[in-house]
Amino acid sequence: MDQIRVDQQNLPKKERYGIGELLKTIDLKRPTYYDERKRIINKNDKYADVKVVIKEIAEKGKWRGSYTYGYRRKNNHYSSYKGTVGKVADNLLNQTFDATSPFTVLHTDVSQVRLGDSTWAYMSVILDQATKEVLAASVSQSSNKLLIMDTLSQLEDNLPNNFNPIIHSDQGWHYQLDYYREKIDSLGLIQSMSRKGNCLDNAPMESFFHLFKVESQPEIKKCKNISQFTQFFNKYVNWYNNDRISNKTKNMSPVDYRTHVLAA
Repeated sequence: MDQIRVDQQNLPKKERYGIGELLKTIDLKRPTYYDERKRIINKNDKYADVKVVIKEIAEKGKWRGSYTYGYRRKNNHYSSYKGTVGKVADNLLNQTFDATSPFTVLHTDVSQVRLGDSTWAYMSVILDQATKEVLAASVSQSSNKLLIMDTLSQLEDNLPNNFNPIIHSDQGWHYQLDYYREKIDSLGLIQSMSRKGNCLDNAPMESFFHLFKVESQPEIKKCKNISQFTQFFNKYVNWYNNDRISNKTKNMSPVDYRTHVLAA
């Protein structure tokens, strides 16, 4: 059948037989034809088994009905940089992202998303470099002191005693001011900052926010106010920490990987 269709390609369209006419001539039902055609194609496809596995992974990895693995989307990028308004810390990491122990290197940043009512929501997050676990996450209608301090308060509750990690950020104005520096100092954290305008210096945070926006874009647009978005974001963080596996964490969720490493 396929060969007949190929042979007809050189004929004028009005002289070609349609698929329906051909099937009627040989008394073959259309579903039977397509099933057999699919079987032959799969038989000759050396990647057929791989495609099945990929589809299964995609099913497990979808968030709120959106298939996301390998999908990229350009998002609005938020920048809190306003020049030197306080103290700029040294870059202690220099794009070295090889931490293997939990609570040794943390990353933090603020990002924004536009909600369904066209207002902006701001997210402040602190992430563990080794486990990819979100240790603190806050949401606000404004990128202000309260947002940053609430995030640090959450970190204080979640950071075990006797750990003094580096906390790396960009040069956003929040992170240069005394209230931030004094708070992280009281928590025993060591401050580190990216170079001006170099987002790759804080790549783990860039990666998290990119992932969130790609996986959640349809649901973000459904949020009509900050309360709805806060509820959704907290639900996403819980799913991300406890259920989302990654090959960077040995196919475990961030929480499971942290437990695994600390028990070793």
